[in-house]
Amino acid sequence: MRRNDHDVTDSVRTTDPASVAAEVIRLGGRLFADPPARELERAFGDAAELYLGRHPDYCACDTEYHDIQHVLDVTLAMARLMDGYQRSRGAAEAPLTRELYAVGALAALFHDFGYLRRRNDHRHRYGAEYTLVHVSRGAGFLRRYAGRLGLGEELSRLAATLVHFTGYERPVDAIRIRSALARRIGQLLGTADILAQMSDRCYLEKCRDRLYPEFVLGRLAGRGRSLARALPEFASGEDLVHRTPAFYSGASQRLDLQLARSYELATHHFGGVNPYLDAIEKNVRHAARIADDPDPGRLLRRRAPSTLAPEARPYPMDLVGL
Repeated sequence: MRRNDHDVTDSVRTTDPASVAAEVIRLGGRLFADPPARELERAFGDAAELYLGRHPDYCACDTEYHDIQHVLDVTLAMARLMDGYQRSRGAAEAPLTRELYAVGALAALFHDFGYLRRRNDHRHRYGAEYTLVHVSRGAGFLRRYAGRLGLGEELSRLAATLVHFTGYERPVDAIRIRSALARRIGQLLGTADILAQMSDRCYLEKCRDRLYPEFVLGRLAGRGRSLARALPEFASGEDLVHRTPAFYSGASQRLDLQLARSYELATHHFGGVNPYLDAIEKNVRHAARIADDPDPGRLLRRRAPSTLAPEARPYPMDLVGL
């Protein structure tokens, strides 16, 4: 049986940065004679320290849904999709380079960094309050960080731009990238974000118990929601779970059209199967059963791993209203 803190293959512990880093670097070693191991090792180490609050400028992550497990799971999926691209690309498609592999992995690793608050932020109490702008905040951080990592201005700027493929602040078609290969990497990143979270073994429990409170704090749900925004609204965590089949229908269109069916590259990586899609469809079917059950709580009993630092306090009951 697949473990709650492991990926879809139950072979990589997605709560452990070192385990995911080792696999991402190993895959890079299959593709390139000189994989970007040094850069990636440092990046994974820095991300772990940042999410635990061991940085002088940033508070520890306090978003339980968008936590370190999520970004590690996305980074692992991204590396697998890049591997699938390199192995299956046609003669007319440009080959992936070690530099672009590093950029893709970095964009995945820091794509949700915008949820972390600065220590001098006295306006916001919780990272989830940044929900509507977290992509731009993360992109800004990544551009600076990639430069310090030694990627140079052009690649640093590209890494920051790629992050927007994971969000809705910019329509995918409006993201300005000249290179067809770089745009393809962005499509892979947007795909990895959807595949990783929806294939999580505790996805439905996380939607009910963790994502809904983040939406309340981010003004996508609850009494303080921003009614002027043309974004979905949710009445409760259970409502979020019940809407999973409809959400997946919309996500499937995004995966097929804007993200160019990049999920098919996972099949090339895994040698003919796609465990991500299999796990997602299983979650969607389970959500449909829950919606029809008179006691839905009995069908949502998996315990999602806790990855937050001991001092992090997410979702106060008085503020969220649960």
